Amino acid sequence: MYSGFYKVPMPINEPVKDYAPGSPERAEVKAMLAKMRSEEIEIPMVIGGQRIKTDNKIRIAPPHDIQHTLGYFYQGGAEHVHMAIDAALEARSKWQALEWEDRAAIFLKAADLIAGPYRAKINAATMLGQSKTVHQAEIDSACELADFLRFNVYFMAKIYNDQPISSSGIWNRIEYRPLEGFIYALTPFNFTAIAGNLPSAPAMMGNVVVWKASNAQIYSARVIMEIFEEAGLPAGVINLIFVPGPVAGKIFASHPDFVGIHYTGSTSVFSKIWKAIGDNISIHSTYPKIVGETGGKDFVLAHKSADVKALSTALIRGAFEYQGQKCSAASRAYIPDNLWPELWKLMENDLRSIKLGPVEDFTNFMGAVIDEASFDKLSSFIDNAKRDEATTILFGGNYDKSKGYFIEPTVILTKDPHYVTMHEELFGPVLTIYVYEAEKWHETLKLVDTTTTYSLTGAVFAQDRYAIEEANNALTNAAGNYYINDKPTGAVVGQQPFGGARASGTNDKSGSYLNLLRWVSPRTIKENFVPPTDYRYPFMKEE
Repeated sequence: MYSGFYKVPMPINEPVKDYAPGSPERAEVKAMLAKMRSEEIEIPMVIGGQRIKTDNKIRIAPPHDIQHTLGYFYQGGAEHVHMAIDAALEARSKWQALEWEDRAAIFLKAADLIAGPYRAKINAATMLGQSKTVHQAEIDSACELADFLRFNVYFMAKIYNDQPISSSGIWNRIEYRPLEGFIYALTPFNFTAIAGNLPSAPAMMGNVVVWKASNAQIYSARVIMEIFEEAGLPAGVINLIFVPGPVAGKIFASHPDFVGIHYTGSTSVFSKIWKAIGDNISIHSTYPKIVGETGGKDFVLAHKSADVKALSTALIRGAFEYQGQKCSAASRAYIPDNLWPELWKLMENDLRSIKLGPVEDFTNFMGAVIDEASFDKLSSFIDNAKRDEATTILFGGNYDKSKGYFIEPTVILTKDPHYVTMHEELFGPVLTIYVYEAEKWHETLKLVDTTTTYSLTGAVFAQDRYAIEEANNALTNAAGNYYINDKPTGAVVGQQPFGGARASGTNDKSGSYLNLLRWVSPRTIKENFVPPTDYRYPFMKEE
């Protein structure tokens, strides 16, 4: 038992290295890429600290080099879901009893491992397994994941320090208890940082977790698990499983000790999960916490006063970095006709300079989309746009999966502001632009707000401050993360807490204390030092 009100280290966002030619980080990550490409590894599940293999081995290949084998992961089934739940529940009592400072130390050490000796490894794994450029991998798997861990420790301490006032003779306090069961963390392919944060945030608050990683992210997920273990995370606190989603979801939704889900993924899957939890609500010992960040159809809206060069750069970066595979990616844009000719000239010039190819070549701006299913979906939308009278392919529109799942950065111009690619999430390098009459600013604000069911990110470009204020008010509910004169991607932990509402999720703001509050069940304690000994009140006395 410790004694002290401990101050945790003040978090600072991990600096992003530039990987310029001749830099030590460039040489280190290139050497790591060569090493990892030269090996074929096997990735077992991690349940109760044990490595679990099965008879079902599934091959892993880089999306940009589908003939190359990085290794294999072992896919499990229902029995492994039950095994993971049992391991988590077995670890629960000791983990919850551990002093919070010890939990904090584990995750602070993990952050330093990521920022230091594991930096090249986790970046290279993300580059190879998820086809990210070195810059995209650096800001995600190294910097953002380290930020999540450090800032969450800081937020955890702030939460524990938030206590009620006490009156004379009374001591009031709040105990932030972990939830009474296990958490299910279901993580996406596109961000290694999210894959690390979704299981670790609840665990940091004293919960035990079953973590199902996306099949397309397992190659870097195993590095995260390796880091957690080296940092001292006890066996069973976080259990990493590779099972089909429907198999896991059915078991979790009907398990009495299931107390919450931490999710990032598609809106449709999240809706099914929510319904399954509701259908089984009488089975659960407590109402499960449902925390999810889902899809987006994120906008860039330009006013006639916008800076055209800044707007062009925001659209190129916002739409095409990491092949548009960000829930925050710019995928629909509204451009006033007075700016359009100059804007397109700038955009076209930049688009022609973009190189597409393997991420091991650092001169490439884009890699491949994640898998064949995504490639086929995106190419079908592009083909439909080529045939539709309401749309014109201004740039790109070509694709090839002979070597990898490559899709050119594609810009669609539409006459119809309600065209399918203006409201349906594509999750790829496709930007649809609608050119509006510059004097119809007010009508366009309403159009932006009502076109889709999503409300994740959005950006407004204007130099006119009255126009900015009008947009801020009109688009209050259109985006959970709202940007003025900046691209709608790249939220930084501790600076822009991330999340949206409507069909984009529960808006519990990862990268802030708000998210951590979802993983505790507060208990208010009142202690009376001198309790009354007579039931009678003074008002009851006779005159």
